[in-house]
Amino acid sequence: MKVFIAGSSGLVGASLVRNAPRGFQLLTPSSTELNLLNKEQVHEFLTYHKPDAVLLAAAKVGGISANSRHRREFLTKNLQIQDSVIDSSRVLGVKSLIFLGSSCIYPRLATQPIKEQSLLTGPLESTNEGYAIAKIAGLKLCEAIAREDSLNYFSVMPTNLYGPNDNFHPENSHVPAALMRRFHEAKLEDLEEVRVWGTGTPFREFMHVDDLAEACWFLLRKKLGGKLINVGTGEGMSIAEFAKLMAKTVGYGGRITFDTSRPDGTPKKILDVSKVHALGWHHRISLPVGLDSTYRWFLQAWERGEVREH
Repeated sequence: MKVFIAGSSGLVGASLVRNAPRGFQLLTPSSTELNLLNKEQVHEFLTYHKPDAVLLAAAKVGGISANSRHRREFLTKNLQIQDSVIDSSRVLGVKSLIFLGSSCIYPRLATQPIKEQSLLTGPLESTNEGYAIAKIAGLKLCEAIAREDSLNYFSVMPTNLYGPNDNFHPENSHVPAALMRRFHEAKLEDLEEVRVWGTGTPFREFMHVDDLAEACWFLLRKKLGGKLINVGTGEGMSIAEFAKLMAKTVGYGGRITFDTSRPDGTPKKILDVSKVHALGWHHRISLPVGLDSTYRWFLQAWERGEVREH
């Protein structure tokens, strides 16, 4: 099977490449080789290569700070990428497509753990509303294509991810990468204190990106056209607990305090993963093991000056 991985250089895309099963021919153009915002270019690429399936991992992503300050960009760029890749795939009759979204599509105060049926049952978290609306549009497009064109287009909604090749920008990254870098720098500078954004009370679920990649390759073999599938661990902890675990992983022994002037985001977000479990997939990487291996990778990248910041 020939598979086009859109966004192959990012956190998820790189993991999809690393974990690809034998027997797949991968198409992994860089952003300089293929501009996913340009629908004409994407159409020409798909016409020439004729993939059997598409894994859409490309997106404009960022943490609370970036989402809050650049709502228009997060909305418009993600809509452009999705239209280019999903609709062009439909026009050319690509048989299967997995659209990768985010758990932020669910209402801010959704009943926990969050079932797929919770979609559009309440207001979104305001700090990432632009990104969430774009992702909801993408999954609804896949749902419509599956119904109207009988193609195997479906959506996977992962929980909060971490792992090799993440974006470690000091301001615009997600919680795991941001804290890993912050504690690492504090250890190097022998700082007595590290301030963590928010109150520390929000409850979150974290999954190693390689678990998500394996789930995607597993699900690609299924006929799930139009469906929405949560992928996560079903386990969570407070941000305060996570910060302590990260500090331990990095080897930072100073104080951890909380900057309550910074936003918390959604109070609690744990996914119900009973649907993907029923299909036969379960995560395998525990949080302590995953953070330890990610930090070892980070140290090597740091020494080479190759830590990604975008």
